[in-house]
Amino acid sequence: MGRVTTRVRAQHVTAGGAGNPATAGGAGNPASVERAVARPETLAVEEPLEIRVNGTPLTVTMRTPGSDVELAQGFLLTEGLIGRRADIATVQYCSGAGPDGLNTYNVLDVTLAPGVTLPDVDVTRNFYTTSSCGVCGKASLEAVRLSSKHGPGDDPVTVSTEMLAALPDRLRARQKVFAATGGLHGAALFDTDGEPLVVREDIGRHNAVDKVIGWALESHRVPLTGTVLLVSGRASFELTQKAVMAGIPVLAAVSAPSSLAVDLASQSGLTLVAFLRGDSMNIYTRPDRIV
Repeated sequence: MGRVTTRVRAQHVTAGGAGNPATAGGAGNPASVERAVARPETLAVEEPLEIRVNGTPLTVTMRTPGSDVELAQGFLLTEGLIGRRADIATVQYCSGAGPDGLNTYNVLDVTLAPGVTLPDVDVTRNFYTTSSCGVCGKASLEAVRLSSKHGPGDDPVTVSTEMLAALPDRLRARQKVFAATGGLHGAALFDTDGEPLVVREDIGRHNAVDKVIGWALESHRVPLTGTVLLVSGRASFELTQKAVMAGIPVLAAVSAPSSLAVDLASQSGLTLVAFLRGDSMNIYTRPDRIV
């Protein structure tokens, strides 16, 4: 498997005081360098993963290596290409040697179960994903309003504000690679008592969520009724879509939601909580689930 972290040397610079203003009311001179020290740094690894289905390339995502099978399975589910674990026969790495002659583990082939056909895929919609924004070049909003087999609208689950407020610290405590690099997003699935079911990290926030959902698919836990998905960053339309596709009733985010995320959550019956910081939070949709 590929490395999750790598070591480099970097210049650590301590800035001195700012200089005098060049002109009255103008910007000050740049701060001077007081001290520079070369020291080793730990960085999160970012490498491409090509996902193939029945031998045909489907997408390339920039990800942090690790839990790649979960990532592929979660991606296929959240993009509506499969509906359950039984739709997959095998998942295996393809051969592909790097400069050192070793397998790069950067190409994964998913073989669908007999009788399962891959739906028609619009090539303008999802053939390249990045670690920053997920699936790019989607043709239109309607193209990603997928009909989920596991919609969360009828889930009767309720959760407490006290439990939600405790989740960010519980996620952070389990983000081991983030603690070493400061460079990874986290996603975690919790039960209604706030107990973590699974935590995953990745350079891409969408990949971290796909890894969580792929774990659930592998564990035959989809639809994910009675659960809370927490993401360490913002709640985008795409992350909301993934939660809806997996049947997750509550999505919580440490940062802000987007307008499309709120729209989709409202239409799908998903409870969307954002700005989850300390004892404060904003509830945007389905507040009846929060007690």
